[in-house]
Amino acid sequence: MVLTSDGEVYTWGYNNSGQVGSGSTANQPIPRRVTSCLQNKIVVNIACGQMCSMAVVENGEVYVWGYNGNGQLGLGSSGNQPTPCRIAALQGIRVQRVACGYAHTLVLTDEGQIFAWGANSYGQLGTGNKSNQSYPTTVIVDKDRVIEIAACHSAHTSAAKTQSGQVYMWGQCRGQSVTFPHLTHFACTDDVFACFATPAVMWRLLSVEPDDHLTVAQSLKKEFDNPETADLKFLVDGKYIHVHKVLLKIRCEHFRSILNNDDEIIEMSEFSYPVYRAFLEYLYTDNIRLPPEDAIGLLDLATLYRENRLKKLCQQTIKQGICEENAIALLSAAVKYEAQDLEEFCFRFCINHLTVVTQTQGFADMDHDLLKNFISKASRVGAFRN
Repeated sequence: MVLTSDGEVYTWGYNNSGQVGSGSTANQPIPRRVTSCLQNKIVVNIACGQMCSMAVVENGEVYVWGYNGNGQLGLGSSGNQPTPCRIAALQGIRVQRVACGYAHTLVLTDEGQIFAWGANSYGQLGTGNKSNQSYPTTVIVDKDRVIEIAACHSAHTSAAKTQSGQVYMWGQCRGQSVTFPHLTHFACTDDVFACFATPAVMWRLLSVEPDDHLTVAQSLKKEFDNPETADLKFLVDGKYIHVHKVLLKIRCEHFRSILNNDDEIIEMSEFSYPVYRAFLEYLYTDNIRLPPEDAIGLLDLATLYRENRLKKLCQQTIKQGICEENAIALLSAAVKYEAQDLEEFCFRFCINHLTVVTQTQGFADMDHDLLKNFISKASRVGAFRN
């Protein structure tokens, strides 16, 4: 099962339960596109269990097909499905990702919630019992927003990572059953499957290249904020950040125009310490490490310094923190900083959660021009139809 860059799904292979999605149970020796009700839809995420297949389309709907003996298709029945079928029980819920275990399924919504269904003999649904579920059931993982879910077709284990970096697991654990999400000491979900799953597996592909030397990128990352080799210090909120002039000039046009050889300390008052540190670290690593709530400040900086790639990364980070309470504030920031991708994402989120969003304080305090444009655009997409 593969997903193309154009959002098309191709399948092939063993097909005793309709998992290829061709409408029959004949084996399929060559890749063929899955059509049926996916014909005119753009698929953004796929997953497959031992004998079932799943696809998430761009509007957040989930389509399923294949074996359904344990209710792993989430259709409320146990009959097999030879062609893609939409999960009606998820109507009004916008799914972003899907993950499949041996015979159970997890999905992650745009609000950071998890739903699960299917086989539950080891508690892999996280419901507190071992009863199979043929309909999507909410999984409670603390109170934090979930940003990653994980399952593997060869295991009965489930895992999730929250926005704060905490990793939870449930299901089969070294032959035992964990029926509720359990907080682990791991930093990534990969370790859950390497240490607890039976057999020990990885749920996604990891690099197998030997790591016996530092690449140029790794060497630069190591030197960030290193006072022993730095030749320039930024003073922000009373704290120093140690950097290297030549790298700043190479990586950022803004610094090429303001730095000179005599500079040793530069005071910065326009941005907070977390924001400016994240920016300087980005110049060394090409990545950002900043909570979504602080990324607005970094988006401001990226816009001011005309750092387009940084601006894209900020938008990706901000998306992870969106909720009904802050959606309007994020939409306003996106408009202010001309972040079109984020603006469209926030607008779509507001439309999908319109009833709750319009009752928030953020909506009540909305700028008049922004409100006018929002209502006009929402009307054009049919948000106010009965």
